[in-house]
Amino acid sequence: MNDCIASLLGEWSTELNTGSVLLRIGLSVLLSAIIGFERSSKRHSAGLRTFIIVSLAATTAAMIELYLKTSFVNAAVIISIAMLSGYSIFFSSRGQIKGLTTSAGLWSCGIIGIAIGLGMYTVALIAWLALLCGLSLFPLLEIYLKDMSNHFEVHLELKNRSDLQSFTATIRRLGMRIDDIELNPAYRDSGLSVYTVSFTISSKELKKYKSHSQIIEALRSLDYISFIDEIN
Repeated sequence: MNDCIASLLGEWSTELNTGSVLLRIGLSVLLSAIIGFERSSKRHSAGLRTFIIVSLAATTAAMIELYLKTSFVNAAVIISIAMLSGYSIFFSSRGQIKGLTTSAGLWSCGIIGIAIGLGMYTVALIAWLALLCGLSLFPLLEIYLKDMSNHFEVHLELKNRSDLQSFTATIRRLGMRIDDIELNPAYRDSGLSVYTVSFTISSKELKKYKSHSQIIEALRSLDYISFIDEIN
């Protein structure tokens, strides 16, 4: 396959020489740094340096594979990146999976690094743009789609276990249905009244005028609720 960017740059960019090595490493560092900055600016577990190192290692491995004319190096790199990405995922005590997007972004950045190392500049840039858009723009769409949904789940902390009945009565008055309520296992032996609750908005008025965040904000004003937040 002819690479459009490589054709514009010249034949030197498709070969392994000092100029092409500098180009590939520089491009790998630049693109991964932008993705890493986006993650670290939002205080996610893997930040700027992690993304640069993973992409740089993948790019170098791809160039080594080209030099050795073997197909084993990149396979090992992909497996290693997948394992490293897995360490970015963890469960919070509030029942939320954390680091999933960062883990996927780290893995994707490594694959883009491999594409750069192989001299597939056009593929790498298109994939990088898609990844950057996914990380920067899609969260806004995701929030909008969640607010449009009639179903959502919250982490709920009550001041006393006896307040659960008052909470369920309030939910019914607001025009919502409790689909499931479960004692959070992370707090099972702590003596605290902590639950994971799933709702369905059944009231037409509530569907029309209230977003999830507005509903949760209203519930926060109840005296017997210590903490409540939507589970993403």
